[in-house]
Amino acid sequence: MSKTLAVSQQKATTHVSAGWRDYYEMTKPKVVLLLLLTALVGMCLASDTWISWQVLTAGLAGIGMLSSSAAVINHVVDRRIDSKMARTFNRPVPKGKVSPQKALVFAFVLAVLGYVCLELWVNRLTAMLTLASLVGYAVVYTMFLKRATPQNIVIGGLAGAAPPLLGWTAVTGEVHAYALLLVLIVFTWTPPHFWALAIHREKDYAKAEVPMLPVTHGIEFTKTSVLLYTILLTLICLMPYLVGMTGLIYLCGSTLLNMGFLYYAWKLKFDPDENTAMQTFKFSILHLMILFVVLLVDHYAKFTL
Repeated sequence: MSKTLAVSQQKATTHVSAGWRDYYEMTKPKVVLLLLLTALVGMCLASDTWISWQVLTAGLAGIGMLSSSAAVINHVVDRRIDSKMARTFNRPVPKGKVSPQKALVFAFVLAVLGYVCLELWVNRLTAMLTLASLVGYAVVYTMFLKRATPQNIVIGGLAGAAPPLLGWTAVTGEVHAYALLLVLIVFTWTPPHFWALAIHREKDYAKAEVPMLPVTHGIEFTKTSVLLYTILLTLICLMPYLVGMTGLIYLCGSTLLNMGFLYYAWKLKFDPDENTAMQTFKFSILHLMILFVVLLVDHYAKFTL
């Protein structure tokens, strides 16, 4: 009886018509906007003059569309996992609002438009690197690493850390050590950011049989990992100042932000309550967003003085 009910419910959901909001949701707009902020900062730090409008608009549009395409593919590949998790079961694909086939067509269109945009109006290096990031996230991470190892987010985090480099190459057409340093900051930030969420949703990941670190190694081990990565992030965030890439504005701003992140990571490990993991996750988003804004302010403060 319950099986018949489940089948009838599934059939009912497949007839729900999709609106533009469902397609918009599949692009993970909040995540993409954060990525675009880091890409924009990469663009601005790559030049001592104002960025041309063509590079700025075409670069951000192309990076944004390819990032959105990767997010849509993630929705399709993870639809079984998403259907088992409280945080994601209402997403358009597992809910039946958008079929996997239509979602993949949408992702393909976004990818083609994004690549063409970068190829024609920016440069080939940025187009190829952005396409490689899509493959890294949508294929290497989502299809393989996520299901294969508890270090999935560490290894796969490189694709999500690429936007500052993409912004830099969009302006200069070349890879620079400063751009790679920005990538390193985002790469190191990713594990404590995501593991804090994974601690909060440990039961969901266990139910979905995803080998996230709290599931495979336990919550206490993951808390320790969050704290250690946050300490490492604090040290790496000093490097832009130490190598002369930034000035005192960045040093002061990043120090305050990292102290805040360390506070939450320390509390998560040694004095947590039921909301600490989610508070740490939310603060980590603010941390990265404000950190890159501080980088921007620091750059243009030097530029205008």
